[in-house]
Amino acid sequence: MSRANLGKDPGEVAAMFDGVAKRYDILNDLLSLGRTKVWRRAATKIIAPAPGMKILDLAAGTGSSSEPLHKAGATVLATDFSQGMLAQGRRMRPYLNFSKADALNLSFAAESFDVTTISFGLRNTVDYRAALIEARRVTKTGGRIVVMEFSHPTWPPFRNIYMRYLMRALPAITRRSATNPDAYIYLAESIQAWPDQEGLADAMRAAGWSAITWKNLSGGVVAVHSGIKAQRSAP
Repeated sequence: MSRANLGKDPGEVAAMFDGVAKRYDILNDLLSLGRTKVWRRAATKIIAPAPGMKILDLAAGTGSSSEPLHKAGATVLATDFSQGMLAQGRRMRPYLNFSKADALNLSFAAESFDVTTISFGLRNTVDYRAALIEARRVTKTGGRIVVMEFSHPTWPPFRNIYMRYLMRALPAITRRSATNPDAYIYLAESIQAWPDQEGLADAMRAAGWSAITWKNLSGGVVAVHSGIKAQRSAP
C-alpha cells in the first residue's frame, strides 16, 4: 500500500490509516518508547471530563483518547474519517460511540459540545486552519478546544537528536515491525513540517479561539494546546 504525502489528500490519508489500523496502537507505544499513555493521561487531565459533559473527540482512531473521557462519565462521541480505524475501535472498545466524520465539514449543529478535542490528528487534515474553525462552530460558547499534537522540542540539542530519530531510526524500526512502514515515514515528515508551539497557538487565535495556552510534554516532543470559545463582541 502506498503512503500519503504532505499534500494530505483526504482519500490517501484515510486509506493509509485503514492499512495500519490493526497495529496502530501497539506501534505507537513502541515508537514513543511507552510515552503515549503518559501523554494521553496529561491531555485527559487538562480536559477534566465529568458526568454531564458532552465531548467531541475528532480523529479518535480506535478510541484510546475517548476511553478515559467515557470512563470519567462524560458523553463522548469518538469520530474519525478512516473506516479501518473505526472498525478496529468498535472491535476493541464496543462500549464507545463511534461515528465517521470529516473534521473540515462536521454534520453536527452549532453549539453542540462542551469540549472538542483532537489528539495526533490535526496535522493530518488537509487544512488544519479550517478544521480549527469548524471545531469552534460546533463548540458551545464558553466551551473549550484541547489539541494534543507532536510539536518541537524546546532544547536545541535534544531537538536535533529527535529530528534525526524521526527520519533515520523510525523508518528502520517500522520496516521490521509495521505492515506499512512507509506510512510512518509520512508521519515523520508531517511532524517535521508541523508548526511549533507558538505557531499553532497563532493559528488557533486566527480561527477565533481565545485564551490560548499550552503544556509541553517530554520536553516539547508533544504539546497540549487549549483554547476557549468566547462570545464574539458586537461590531
